Amino acid sequence: MNSIKKYALTYFKGMAMGAADIVPGVSGGSIALIAGIYQELLDSINSISVANFKLLLQGEPKRFFKAVNGSFLLSLFLGILTSIFVLSKLITYLMEEHPIPLWSFFTGLILVSAFMILKEIKRWHLGVVLAILIGTVFAWWVTNLPPTTTPDALWFTFLSGSIAICAMILPGISGSFILLILGQYEGILQAVTERNFLKLFVFAAGCIVGILSFSRLVSWLLRKYYSITIGLLSGFMLGSVNELWPWKIVTSWRTSSSGEQKPFLTDNLLPADYLAQVGEQPQILAAVLAFAFGIILVLFIEWLASKLMES
Repeated sequence: MNSIKKYALTYFKGMAMGAADIVPGVSGGSIALIAGIYQELLDSINSISVANFKLLLQGEPKRFFKAVNGSFLLSLFLGILTSIFVLSKLITYLMEEHPIPLWSFFTGLILVSAFMILKEIKRWHLGVVLAILIGTVFAWWVTNLPPTTTPDALWFTFLSGSIAICAMILPGISGSFILLILGQYEGILQAVTERNFLKLFVFAAGCIVGILSFSRLVSWLLRKYYSITIGLLSGFMLGSVNELWPWKIVTSWRTSSSGEQKPFLTDNLLPADYLAQVGEQPQILAAVLAFAFGIILVLFIEWLASKLMES
């Protein structure tokens, strides 16, 4: 595959990661795994080290760029930023106006991806099964945590960034949902919309610190305990379906900074109970079609990736 085609594809994979990271409950790490760039992403992040930064100080930016796989990282993060700035309004609109098809799409996408990732495990044993169960239970527990009210200070924005970015590279655990739990999701989205560059810079600085630290831990686990780690990551994705479930009823509301009423706590419902309790149609046909589209999209991505690898 020539370089232009390769990095254009990486850019679009970055856009998919960025679109996922906007949605509370969907992980950019899941998309990286689905797209087949998870290991390269971790390796590239881990290559950002003091030794390589010395190349910059020595006036050798080209060697630094090559050492940190700069073409890959630049293509990927440009794609992520494109989605965050261009698609944030569209994703917000879909979440508010068409939530059932949107969540159904992501449910299908995440479920089939989790099972496809498990195919990477060559040797099954009790530890792998336990890792899947632990990952599933942990993700289920995290997605049941209620949002909290937290400080709006810049130091907490930095801390939130360093915690959320760890979730963003963990499949199944959404960085956006972690921001919701920390009470920072709306503030960060508002900062993007209002171009509050100071808050975004502080948040980005926290993300950099968090991702440089956490990616090394994940890489070490993949090297030493590959099958168990893959099982754990797949479990995270399976457990996240609790948050992605399309049919929900709001049990508690909160008032946003702009004075709007926003959902605070929700409970999952069966489609048969949705009309009676919420008063809206469950849109089962739209949900099934969106669910199927999520599955087909993942299968198509895998097929396309295999064809591109052959070319």
